[in-house]
Amino acid sequence: MKISNRRSRRAATAVALGAVLALTVTACGDDGSGAGGDKGADGSGKGKIVFWDNNGGVRTEIWKEVIADFEKANPDIKVEYVGIASTEYQSKVDTALQGGGLPDVGGVGAAMLAGFAAQGALEPLDERLAKSSLNGKLNKDMVESLKAAGGGDDKLYSIPTSANNGVLYYRTDLFKKAGLQEPTTWDRFFEAANKLTNKGKNEFGYTIRGGAGSIAQALDAMYGQSGITSFWDSSGEKTTVNDPKNVAALEKYAALYKKVTPAADLNNDFTKMVAQWDSGTIGMLNHNLGSYQDHVKALGVDKFRGIPQPTGPGGKRVQVSNPVDGMGLFKSSKNKDAAWKFIEFATSKAENSKFNEAAGQVPSNTDAAKDAWISKAEPTKLAADALSDGSTTIVQLPYYLPDWNTISKADNEPNLQKVLLGKMSAKEFLDTLAEQLNTAQEEWNQQKG
Repeated sequence: MKISNRRSRRAATAVALGAVLALTVTACGDDGSGAGGDKGADGSGKGKIVFWDNNGGVRTEIWKEVIADFEKANPDIKVEYVGIASTEYQSKVDTALQGGGLPDVGGVGAAMLAGFAAQGALEPLDERLAKSSLNGKLNKDMVESLKAAGGGDDKLYSIPTSANNGVLYYRTDLFKKAGLQEPTTWDRFFEAANKLTNKGKNEFGYTIRGGAGSIAQALDAMYGQSGITSFWDSSGEKTTVNDPKNVAALEKYAALYKKVTPAADLNNDFTKMVAQWDSGTIGMLNHNLGSYQDHVKALGVDKFRGIPQPTGPGGKRVQVSNPVDGMGLFKSSKNKDAAWKFIEFATSKAENSKFNEAAGQVPSNTDAAKDAWISKAEPTKLAADALSDGSTTIVQLPYYLPDWNTISKADNEPNLQKVLLGKMSAKEFLDTLAEQLNTAQEEWNQQKG
């Protein structure tokens, strides 16, 4: 019964994410000494708070605009902004959990949520939300997705800011010149990747993500090609990542490296990958809605399109979930009331709309989601259409596992690089990944039992 309930929760979360997209102080308040065990305090609702951005650099400019708006509306509160690269954020928080120096507020998306919540780092926000002007104004599916990602206690530890989705960006001008059809299927994708490559002219069909964040992109390519629609088998205890169809899909995908991609892709995180594609000599890029504005700035709107991921067997589109992002209130904060005011303000209609227009993502505030810019941002609109027309199935990744972020990043990104280099087989890599996931799932089941 317990396992069945968890399977239901995972299935419900998968549906929720699809529906979401279709809807298209010093550190720690006073003394910077906050660590994971500190209970903190509500504080005066005034003074200084510290905010850690979990995508520093990429979102710094828009967050500074939001902060300026907040400080103008709340002159008795000062927000210290600390931008931390997404690849470094988890280790930064984990270090502060042990040694002190946690912020008052930080970016807490679904992928990291369970790990932080399991360490007692985050303040439950259900009561604050119930009393807030935000109550009833946040997308219910995003809220439920973050609740499900919190580790199973049905508490809300992060207020959603936005939802994302995987996108295949391609150069319309290069495709037209080469006489290629739009890469709406995986067969067309592989055909285009080969045809657009001319190494002598430094032209490549694709740029692959081999560095930080590579596992999620590889999973997207695997499940998209295999057509497998669940991350767990029917027992809910064994992952499908090493299913023979997924192994074959990864072999085909990894074989693209250096054949139709630059050799430098081995160390690509998303910023390097996006910058490389924006330089103008590469045909296709898999990323998400978040980089749309970067491409517009670099290429204009006439030289590229961002479309839903290619369809696979039987014309079905299968994608893995992109985590909902949000803002968490750290339990050790000495000024929780002021920190909550900042979260509340940042997710209000005007600020949430402004933030997500800049980020190219789907707003969490339901009033913001009605703003006109969404219909003008083609990839966002197409993603929503694809998720509402019945052609797309979302494979929900197990964000609820406290070990998920470590397994999907530090533990296995180096191994995926070995696969790209031909030093490890796709099967060996996926069997290792599956073993770790099955163990984590078993431990989670025992803990919740």
